[in-house]
Amino acid sequence: MEEKRRVFTREFKLEAVRLVIEGKQSVSEIAASLGVRPSMLRDWRRQVEGRPRAAAKELFRGNPKAVSQEEQISRLQSEIETLREELDFVKKAAAYFAKERP
Repeated sequence: MEEKRRVFTREFKLEAVRLVIEGKQSVSEIAASLGVRPSMLRDWRRQVEGRPRAAAKELFRGNPKAVSQEEQISRLQSEIETLREELDFVKKAAAYFAKERP
């Protein structure tokens, strides 16, 4: 059976990296408590190291679940426009073919 890929929010990743950087627990212990692989934590840490905090937040933008409402509204409005155009085309095609029949 195929396993679904888990998606983590940017905030989750940054908090996990913060725990690793603090060093109060080992990477393995933190990974176990968060339910992620230690290699994931190491990758996230490498991505964040040496960057200012604001730049680190930009690293994890690709999360599809963290889409802002404005982006979602914009996407839905363009989808509505496309559907309206398709509906107009279907109506015109139906009217055209209705004229052809005796």
